[in-house]
Amino acid sequence: MSKPDVETLSSKVVYENRWMVVREDQVRRKDGSEGIYGVVEKANFVAIAAIQDGRIHLVEQYRYPVKQRFWELPQGAWHDAPGTDAETVARGELQEETGLTADEMIFAGEFCLAYGFSDHRCRLFLAKGLTQGERKLDAEEQDMITRSFTLEDMDRMLLDGIIQDAVTIASMGLLRLKGFIQR
Repeated sequence: MSKPDVETLSSKVVYENRWMVVREDQVRRKDGSEGIYGVVEKANFVAIAAIQDGRIHLVEQYRYPVKQRFWELPQGAWHDAPGTDAETVARGELQEETGLTADEMIFAGEFCLAYGFSDHRCRLFLAKGLTQGERKLDAEEQDMITRSFTLEDMDRMLLDGIIQDAVTIASMGLLRLKGFIQR
């Protein structure tokens, strides 16, 4: 068996709350040198591209760390129900944030959000056959706005930097590359 690129010598939690764990690991690299590695553990989450008749549904909310409001794909995790199937979470988040239900939920891919410091992964779904219902917002989402945009408007928002959410940007690229969205 080959030696691992980085060996964990010890690990300690330095901060923890409902949404994340921050730990500091003492490590040894392949060359024998030692150091530390800070890791943020977060629950995997979903993002949903809800598209119908050439329109995509987005949500806008205030993002406290950057002190601004931004448009983005509906997304989230169920911290109170870890281990829930990703499609079930995607259906729940879509209804919660937009009021939409989908006849079809297509898994479009998975990617890491920031693997340089976090284990956080996104599972992307394409929602089709949409029906409008009531939203069920969490307390943290009480100021959330939802609206649909044409795919052309979405492209303009991406190009003009109006949309700055990395998950939304990566998701749109992945959906286009896989042929789920045509120009």
